[in-house]
Amino acid sequence: MSASVLQRQQELWKEYSETKAQSIKEQLIIEYADLVKYVAGRLSIYFGSNVEYDDLVGYGVFGLIDAIDKFDISKKVKFETYASLRIRGAIIDAIREQDWAPRSLRKKGKDLERAYFELENELGHSASDQQVAEKLGITVDELHKLLQEVNISQMISLEDYLEQNHETGFDPFSMQRETNIPEQRLEVVELKEILADAIDKLPEKEKTVVTLYYYEELTLKEISLIMKVSESRVSQLHTKAIMRMRGKLERIKSAIL
Repeated sequence: MSASVLQRQQELWKEYSETKAQSIKEQLIIEYADLVKYVAGRLSIYFGSNVEYDDLVGYGVFGLIDAIDKFDISKKVKFETYASLRIRGAIIDAIREQDWAPRSLRKKGKDLERAYFELENELGHSASDQQVAEKLGITVDELHKLLQEVNISQMISLEDYLEQNHETGFDPFSMQRETNIPEQRLEVVELKEILADAIDKLPEKEKTVVTLYYYEELTLKEISLIMKVSESRVSQLHTKAIMRMRGKLERIKSAIL
């Protein structure tokens, strides 16, 4: 971000905090419109063709407005960080209200996750689409459709997980959690090693999607362009990767218990 842009934003925030003028608020909405597009683009990986990108942006704008209304410039927090959470939350809430992830779909997600877990535990390596489809008693095409459907329920589940762990500030991918408790530091190190191993053992395309999405923080569209595959294909690869990694963690947990 250039110094001129930063200065302009600071001036807008100072004026808005003093006046609460609607005209300044509208300028702030325009100023941070790209942030809404970015968050919506990131969340698109969970929806594929089920929800239009423009709809996600529309939901996210309400989160941006809420963030502008509630942001305290006296706090030592970047607005972009604060607003990203509000925008994401607004989009998730809108999806929940429309019941995109009904109970039957969440059950399908659990059944699919169990299939990956049991197969890869038995095989000792990543299961192919054909093997997973046979395990579930469906065709490969039906499996691909199922992966696209359950992607939404996986997003809702992940959001619930993040909310439950919000107070600890724990990010399972960045592992940037501050703690002075030796046991907790060891737990973070061990989990990081387990996840790194799980990612390393993913099929190459799935590993690429995970790396670009979680580490490079790219949007669905950007990943699609880099990999030269459709956005729905990227979304599908992401779901399979998450299923496999969860299965890996479940196998480790079962071994410990």
